[in-house]
Amino acid sequence: MCGVRAVIQRVDGARVDVDDDEVGVIEGPGLLILVGVTHTDGEAQARRLANKAYDMRLFGGEVSAADLGLPVLVVSQFTLYADTRKGRRPTWDAAAPGPVAEPLVAVVADELRLRGAHVATGRFGAHMRLGLVNDGPVTIVLDVD
Repeated sequence: MCGVRAVIQRVDGARVDVDDDEVGVIEGPGLLILVGVTHTDGEAQARRLANKAYDMRLFGGEVSAADLGLPVLVVSQFTLYADTRKGRRPTWDAAAPGPVAEPLVAVVADELRLRGAHVATGRFGAHMRLGLVNDGPVTIVLDVD
């Protein structure tokens, strides 16, 4: 396994709804970070992922979200660990169960808050609907060992 995995999107606004209720929103430029956790991950990997994502130079002029003080929407997404090598039905064996994954997704959000970011989140384990304007488009896959 390769550790905490994320899909990072540079956005011009993003929101997440659960049951038609908005649970998280960022307005204007920022990052949407979809986080997947596997069985062997720990807090150190989650913190590294948060810092690497926030410091990644994804904005004009080779600057990061941290440089600009931009907001971040963090959403758990176990499907990032889908195994699609066989057949047409993905398996989720590599995805960590909720009691392992939920606290580590929270660590990502908390680490970003410690850095001064405004952080919105989804709701762990819920069926969520995401809306975003991908700016660029810029989409990065990040694996942190």
